Amino acid sequence: MLSIVSGDRFRFLINRFRQRLWVKPLAICLLSIVGGFFAKIADGTELGQIVPTITVESIETLLSVMAASMLVIATFAVASMVSAYASASSTATPRSFAVVVADDVSQNALSTFIGAFIYSIVALTAVKNNYFETAGRFTLFVQTVVVFAIVIFSFVHWVDRIARLGRLGTAINKVEEATAEALKRRRDAPVLHGVPAGPQPAEGQAVFAAKVGYVQHVDIAALQAWAEKAQGRVAVAALPGTFASPGRALAYLNAPQGEGTETYCEQVAQAFLIGRERLFDDDPRFGLVVLSQIAGRALSPAVNDPGTAIDVIGTLVRLFVMWSASAAAGDAATPAYDRVEVPELSVRDMFDDAFTAIARDGAGTVEVSARLQKAFHALALTGDVAMRDAALHHGRLALARAEMALDLADDLAVVRESANFAEAAASRETQPDRSVNRS
Repeated sequence: MLSIVSGDRFRFLINRFRQRLWVKPLAICLLSIVGGFFAKIADGTELGQIVPTITVESIETLLSVMAASMLVIATFAVASMVSAYASASSTATPRSFAVVVADDVSQNALSTFIGAFIYSIVALTAVKNNYFETAGRFTLFVQTVVVFAIVIFSFVHWVDRIARLGRLGTAINKVEEATAEALKRRRDAPVLHGVPAGPQPAEGQAVFAAKVGYVQHVDIAALQAWAEKAQGRVAVAALPGTFASPGRALAYLNAPQGEGTETYCEQVAQAFLIGRERLFDDDPRFGLVVLSQIAGRALSPAVNDPGTAIDVIGTLVRLFVMWSASAAAGDAATPAYDRVEVPELSVRDMFDDAFTAIARDGAGTVEVSARLQKAFHALALTGDVAMRDAALHHGRLALARAEMALDLADDLAVVRESANFAEAAASRETQPDRSVNRS
């Protein structure tokens, strides 16, 4: 069994817990219970001789008001959050639900309301049973005032956020943030700190998944540990986002002859976490797909919102420019996992994920087609050869689709002009500089 839990796997598991609505409320509830009894410690000090006396009735009144109001506010918060989540899923795409539900402000607000309710119940019960003396009552009073202040601040901050959470623009921004984070991690480690895979197809004993689903995470550290133990090598064949099926190999093993190959395959397969759906964490292409789906829904006849599609195109250009800006940083000269071969992401595949559906659905809309050509022009000039080739390829495809979909000659002329400008600019980028310095 592979028992190693690497830092990367730990990060992945922590992100899964962040998307569970019950985690933060549970933690705050435990903290509130501890805080309620923390005031008792003050009774063992000389604080009671210094602080003013706080009556039991005043504390009971404050705690009663808090107990009565916090449960109502928490219920209202849950209803508002569910409504915002449903709105985000219906106006954007259901695939955006994971990043919307992980909103820290909403989770913190809900945790604060529930935690304040639990705190008030525990503290009120202790006060009514004369659990505290002078110093303890004063400390509890101060704690209650602080909790009130935190609740008010959280409520005001949360109301501003929940008003925006279900809007389409917020969903796009959150998907962009999640995609950018995944792209940065892959940009800084294009082969996941392993060894780049060769141009030839991998060879060796194929490892297949025990269940059908999407590869959500690959524990490269665990694969390295197995390879060192078995004195072999592993060639990863399924990156996060790959659909795993009985005929789709996850990896290929090269181990000394005569070893327990079947046992090795089972151990290596455990390093591939497979689930029912794709996740944003280690799958940058999924974020591009989700953004493309948002644009596709906006371009549907039922919605007819080309402005959203244009906004998504701008978002995609921003992400690809970020990807190419520091692509040279890459992995360190000495890979951390020298026995694991990992393929790099294909820029052409990333362009397919991002732009194919938009070019198809927006071919009959002149403003979308023209903006696509301008986007390809911008990406062709980033200085990345692979990105330039992909941009020119998709520019030609988008122009061909527009020529088939646009009926008005003037509209088609606008798209062709944008496409020709992009082609000419990209061609100038590939030509050597023959200008003469006449100074």
